[in-house]
Amino acid sequence: MIRLAIISLVIAAVLAILGFGGAAGAFVGIAKFLFVLAIALFLIFLVLGLLAGKGIRNAID
Repeated sequence: MIRLAIISLVIAAVLAILGFGGAAGAFVGIAKFLFVLAIALFLIFLVLGLLAGKGIRNAID
């Protein structure tokens, strides 16, 4: 997902250079959304992984 955010930023930069400000702004918005979504999913899966690891360790002991 971070890759898609970076691709969106590159497309936005190219569009801004070519003078398409509205489309560039839309791509920047998409990149921001994808970046925040990727960070949120990372944190959710990190917490779930830590909780699952503790549960498995308690079950084994």
